[in-house]
Amino acid sequence: MQIIGSVNCEFVVRNGRTSLERGKSIYLHSCPSIVSLIQAQTMMDLTAKIQKLKKEKKAIILAHNYQRAEIQDIADYIGDSIELSRKAMTEKDAEIIVFCAVDFMAESAAILNPSKKVLLPTLGARCPMAQMLTTDEIRRQKALHPKAPVVLYVNTLAQSKAECDVCCTSANAVEVINSLDAKTVLFGPDRNLAEYVAEKTGKTIIPLPEWGFCPTHLLFQPEDVTVLKQDHPNAVVMVHPECSGEMRKVADFIGSTSKMCRYAKDSEAKEFIVGTEEGILHRLRKENPDKKFFTAYEGAVCPNMKLTTMDRLYASLKEEKHLVKVPENVAVKARAALERMFQVN
Repeated sequence: MQIIGSVNCEFVVRNGRTSLERGKSIYLHSCPSIVSLIQAQTMMDLTAKIQKLKKEKKAIILAHNYQRAEIQDIADYIGDSIELSRKAMTEKDAEIIVFCAVDFMAESAAILNPSKKVLLPTLGARCPMAQMLTTDEIRRQKALHPKAPVVLYVNTLAQSKAECDVCCTSANAVEVINSLDAKTVLFGPDRNLAEYVAEKTGKTIIPLPEWGFCPTHLLFQPEDVTVLKQDHPNAVVMVHPECSGEMRKVADFIGSTSKMCRYAKDSEAKEFIVGTEEGILHRLRKENPDKKFFTAYEGAVCPNMKLTTMDRLYASLKEEKHLVKVPENVAVKARAALERMFQVN
């Protein structure tokens, strides 16, 4: 038996099955500092392995603003839906794109840059809102409103994109709708974003499906902001347009995650209450170390975005598994809708 350390606990034993490397010793349960050291070392090892694989395989890692902090830190590029789609579309040097996000985003990358291998680190990372809109529902509404163009949020699956006229993101939805020579527009799948666009454009926006929503953004409530304002009366409230109308009413600024990042950087305010998935706080704090950011609701975590871990990222890249493929007949139509989105100023 060998005593090898004592950090905020009596001792740690290395002896076969109770070794420090295994991290399973009964002593570690009463020694959180040692556990933290082991976790930190494991993270460093994984980071080094991933960086090595990236060079060997000529890969690039893209991460959404909602990803875990360590995933954002190892990524080559961080952004929201439109920023990541644009980066994926224009990428020339990399042979592999590892897309740390959810299914529809990886699909868009595969559609926009079909010559690249696109990997999704975990197949379980599916967007529930994207699953809410079916092609049958789109066709049914098109039959009811034959003259209305169909605009779909990029938070949709490829087969749905293939049924629309043009795509949009939360960052450019208003501009896309305004670019259409139509007073009535079919828009899906997020009802709250549809309401926001209607308010900004004055056009008739028909949501499809009728009650599509983001489960995470619906968790935010105005009362949460009221409580936080008691301790931070001068804090600026930033809210994502996927939030409810009640939440948007209490906001000082409404915008996509990329717009939130720019707004926070340019603002003279020193405190911000943020109404979107908590992952963005990591980026906001890194880019604005002299400012404070508070999530409007601590429980607002997208479990699907958080499924991407360093272990899964490493395994996906090493084995080149979870390759994202979109049938060509679907990809051609979906690509046209995505490319039209980029043509809107």
